Amino acid sequence: MKALRIALPLLLLAVLAFFLWRGLSLNPREIPSALIGKSVPEFSLPRLDAPQEQGGPAEMKGRVWLLNVWASWCGSCIIEHPLLLDLSRRGVVEIVGLDYKDDAAAAGTWLKRNGNPYAHVWQDPDGRTGIDLGVYGVPETFLVDAGGIVRARHVGPLTQDFIDKTLLPLLAKER
Repeated sequence: MKALRIALPLLLLAVLAFFLWRGLSLNPREIPSALIGKSVPEFSLPRLDAPQEQGGPAEMKGRVWLLNVWASWCGSCIIEHPLLLDLSRRGVVEIVGLDYKDDAAAAGTWLKRNGNPYAHVWQDPDGRTGIDLGVYGVPETFLVDAGGIVRARHVGPLTQDFIDKTLLPLLAKER
């Protein structure tokens, strides 16, 4: 009985230590997405530059595109913005912005000040479309193939490493 009183807490400590070790070895940017391999959710949202017009994934059918979820109030969005501008300038992929829980005037001013890499910007003022996409926060980026299937997701600001090692190889495969 005395051995059991000593062994049981040691066994529990060993199990706890294993799970802690395993958790610390995971990459927090690799958040699984239920959308990978599935169609991007259908939606129709007002355009930032023409709020009376609606836009959504249906108009992107037949094209490979990035959906970048951003906001003018997002501090991390400014970090990735030069990479988006570079991708847009080089014509690597068509980029569409989803302005998440943001004020349209603030978003327009932000893009004028920092440059606009987006072919279209759709407004999601209440965040409902973001919820459908499974967005944890901004920025987040999704690669969508010509058939409307989500092929990749990146949580947080885009990095050159993600572009070089994940995005560009996937884009080459899609072509």
